[in-house]
Amino acid sequence: MLNWAQRFNIFCFLDNQDYTIQPRHYDCLLAVGATERLDATQAGFSAIDPFLEKSNWAFGHLSYELGLDWFGLPTSSVSPIGFPSFLFFQPQYLIRLTGHTVVIEGVDPEGVFTEIGVQNIKPAQSSTVTFKSRFTKESYIETIKQLQRHIQLGDCYEINFCQEFFATDVVIDPLSVFLMLLEVSPNPFSALYKVADSYLLCASPERFLCKEGSVLFSQPIKGTSKRFPADEALDKAAKEALYNSAKDRSENVMVVDLVRNDLSRVCREGSVQVEELFGIYAFPQVHQMISTVTGTLKPDITFSEIIEATFPMGSMTGAPKKRVMELIRQYEFGSRGIFSGSVGYIRPDGNFDFNVVIRSVMYNAQSKYLSYQVGSGITIYSDPEKEWEECLLKAAAIKKVLT
Repeated sequence: MLNWAQRFNIFCFLDNQDYTIQPRHYDCLLAVGATERLDATQAGFSAIDPFLEKSNWAFGHLSYELGLDWFGLPTSSVSPIGFPSFLFFQPQYLIRLTGHTVVIEGVDPEGVFTEIGVQNIKPAQSSTVTFKSRFTKESYIETIKQLQRHIQLGDCYEINFCQEFFATDVVIDPLSVFLMLLEVSPNPFSALYKVADSYLLCASPERFLCKEGSVLFSQPIKGTSKRFPADEALDKAAKEALYNSAKDRSENVMVVDLVRNDLSRVCREGSVQVEELFGIYAFPQVHQMISTVTGTLKPDITFSEIIEATFPMGSMTGAPKKRVMELIRQYEFGSRGIFSGSVGYIRPDGNFDFNVVIRSVMYNAQSKYLSYQVGSGITIYSDPEKEWEECLLKAAAIKKVLT
């Protein structure tokens, strides 16, 4: 199916890797080709609402820099990966997989099914890439200390600080790398997304925002510990240590409060609830602390209003949001682009589901620039050395695949 999709200039593949995190609609979705599209080069984000009114399904992304405009902040340098600040498209073909059922929508679905069935499956091609970092370990630690001084001065409570690892003049097969990434690190909000020469290879464990009827769901992640799958006792101890960690609970509850505040801007008064606080979930490389916040939408709230109230997601900024976004721009090198943005879909009934773009490889096939970014939540309790180690832990699956 993905081999067949590569002939198109644009496609979006979403795969929950058999996780059962609710709400859950499909096992896989593949949107291919564009009958209509809207992106930042054509109009402002508010144009998304009339676009959705004439769309059946819509797929696309939000880049981190989209949120800078809403807070009146100057944009960072242009991302070398090349994704626009937002893009949505109505697919020419849509393939939905649920259980043992495949549904193909579009012109000549039987012909499409036949074309997919005769695809030659190529063996995955491994790639060895040498990465450079925007920070040395020493400069990273010093930057964390500077951010903690901002916290001491009362500028912010928590800041999600990220660093980029990159390589130039690289040629990879994006599909091969994506399939190997899923083999090493299957996660419930995975995506393979192509727009012209720009690729996102995403193995994300985190949901940004989901709408079911009149209810919004947000499931921020804050809190990470290493897995020990070969040692059940050690793995259980790591899980319990994460649950009881004062530092991780502090990070998590700050983000939960920020999400509650964001949702309250578009939800009915008194309807915003924390359905689960400090839930511990196991993924291939790490345990994660995840909380679930829900709210019931006010009448006649549009998609653009929902996104403007909640994006960028609090787990990738910190609190208070505007001030930490200023600090992110000051202390991080370059732009985040689609990293810490979101990819997802909007159904014909207006329900939608979007991930958080983390644990991802970004690649531009024309410029041959390849990148991944990792970050962590910095509080006054953070140990800079351990934050460095957490970043390396989060990047372990990507490094295993590409180095």
